[in-house]
Amino acid sequence: MSSADAKPATETKEVVTDITNPDVLTKYKNASDIAARVLVQVKELCKDGANVLEVCKKGDELLDAEIGKIYKGKSIPKGIAFPTAISPNNVVCHFSPLASDPESSLTLKEGDLVKISLGAQIDGYAGVLADTYVVGGAEVEGKKADVLLAAHLASEAAIRMVKVGGKNWEITNAVEKIAKAFGCTPVEGMLSHQQTQNVIDAKKQIILNPSEQQKKDFATHTFEENEVYGIDILISSSEGKVRRIDARTTIMKRNGDMKYQLKMAASRKVYSEIQKKFGAFPFTIRALDDEKTARMGVIECQKHGLLTPYEVLYEKDGEYVAQFFTTIAINKNGTTKLAGPAAVDVTKLKTEKKLEDEELLKIIAAPLKASKKKNKKKAEEKTEA
Repeated sequence: MSSADAKPATETKEVVTDITNPDVLTKYKNASDIAARVLVQVKELCKDGANVLEVCKKGDELLDAEIGKIYKGKSIPKGIAFPTAISPNNVVCHFSPLASDPESSLTLKEGDLVKISLGAQIDGYAGVLADTYVVGGAEVEGKKADVLLAAHLASEAAIRMVKVGGKNWEITNAVEKIAKAFGCTPVEGMLSHQQTQNVIDAKKQIILNPSEQQKKDFATHTFEENEVYGIDILISSSEGKVRRIDARTTIMKRNGDMKYQLKMAASRKVYSEIQKKFGAFPFTIRALDDEKTARMGVIECQKHGLLTPYEVLYEKDGEYVAQFFTTIAINKNGTTKLAGPAAVDVTKLKTEKKLEDEELLKIIAAPLKASKKKNKKKAEEKTEA
C-alpha cells in the first residue's frame, strides 16, 4: 500500500474519571440524589413496631426502583452501592439480617436511636450516606442527646477539614476533641476512605480513635484537588471499644485483588453471581438468588479472602452510637456535599454539655465553599503579584 493510501493511526483519548469531567460529577450527583430520596422514605418506615428486616428489604427495593428510572436504555452499569442497613442503639453498624437469622424478628421501639446507611452508584460513581434517626422524632436527652450532638458536630467539622492541602490526622484529632466535650468517644478504628470509580475504599484513609499500634502504622495522607471522600463519623456514648457478638455478617464486598481457585461447586456458583450482579460494590446475601446456597458459598469465598466482610459490631448494652456518613468532593474552591444525612434539628437535643473550643466552632460555622467575592479577591492578588 502506498503512503497516499495509508490511514492515520487513531488516537485513543484517555477518559478522565475524576470530578473535573462534568459527566463524572453528574453521575456522582445523580447517585447521591437517589440515596437522599430513598433515605427520606426509609426514615418514614422506621416507626414503633417496625421490623428491621422488612425495612432493610424495602430500602433496597426503593433503591433498585429509583436506580431503574435513570439512564434507561444506555449501557451504563448502575446499582446499589451499599445495601440498606438499620442499626439501632448500641448496634454500631452493618445490621441487615437474613430471614433465617434469629435477629430477623427485631423490631424498632419509640425513642430508639437508629443508624440508617445506604447508597447508589451510576457507572461506578457512588453516593453513599448514613444518618441517625430517633424513632418517633421526639426530643431526646442524656446520653442520646450527647452522642447525637457530638456526632453531628464532628461530622460538620470533618467535612470542612477535608480540604486541599489538609491531612488525615487533623480530622482524627478534631473528632476526638469534639466527642470528649460531650463525654463521648469516637468508635475505635473506624475508617473513612477516598472514593474513585468502582472503589469506595481507596488508598487514602482517615481513622477514628486509633490504638497505639495503629498510630504507629497508619499512613499520613494529604488531601488533593478533585478527590472524593466518604466521611464516616461514628461516636459512642461509652468507650468506643466495640465487639462482635452473635449476629451473622450479611453484607460483604468482592475483593478484586485476591485470586483463589474455589473447590466447592456452590462457592464457585455464588462467587460468579456476585461478580456479575454487584461488581466491586458491597451487597447483602439476601440479594443473591438462593439464600441457602449463598450462605454456604460465601464461607469458602470469605475464608480465602475473596470477600471482605462488613461485620456487625456492638457497643456495650445500654450505650448508644450515632453515625453520620457524607460523600463529598473537594477542589480549590472548597467542598461539595454530594450525599449526606438530613439537617439535624439541634433544638430537640437536650444536653447541658457543649463544645467550647473556639477554633473548632469557627470551622463548623464556616461555609463549605469560599464566597465568589473572596475567590475574586484572591485571583486579583495573584495577578498583581
